Amino acid sequence: MRGTTAVDMGKHPGTGHKLSEEDKNLARCFKQLLREEKYSSQAEIVEAMNRLGFTNISQSKVSRLLTRYGAVRTRNTKMDMVYCLPVELGVPTINSQIKSLVLDISHNGCIIVIHTSPGAAQMIARMLDSISRSEGILGTIAGDDTIFITPVDMDNIAELCESVQELFEQKD
Repeated sequence: MRGTTAVDMGKHPGTGHKLSEEDKNLARCFKQLLREEKYSSQAEIVEAMNRLGFTNISQSKVSRLLTRYGAVRTRNTKMDMVYCLPVELGVPTINSQIKSLVLDISHNGCIIVIHTSPGAAQMIARMLDSISRSEGILGTIAGDDTIFITPVDMDNIAELCESVQELFEQKD
């Protein structure tokens, strides 16, 4: 569980002064964009913030925000270099240890079911939720050792299942 930050308490992380609602909204939206792990340049982050209604955001402001929140560039689940929050604020990424926790992946035409080692389902589901709707995942539900994935479009469930299998190297 991550610690409480100055921004979470409504204070500017550098000065300790009370943040305006606009600054709180900016911080929340900025961190949410980084959690998506799909922005490889500061210019892409500026464009995304503009689409969210933050029209006064410049590349230099994004650079300061990246520094303020300790953002780093790393490889996402698609192996693209992207900006993301540090591990304690971000989401897990695929690595050999996580891949070994996935035992089986299948679908029935409505949902995708992943069977994992005991206790691993919630962590893996959190990582899958970070992939976002753009990859076809509407959401996940995780128990102790089972994950249900709901696709954005049931017509493409076989392709989504295949993508998830490739992600965890479960493809025959």
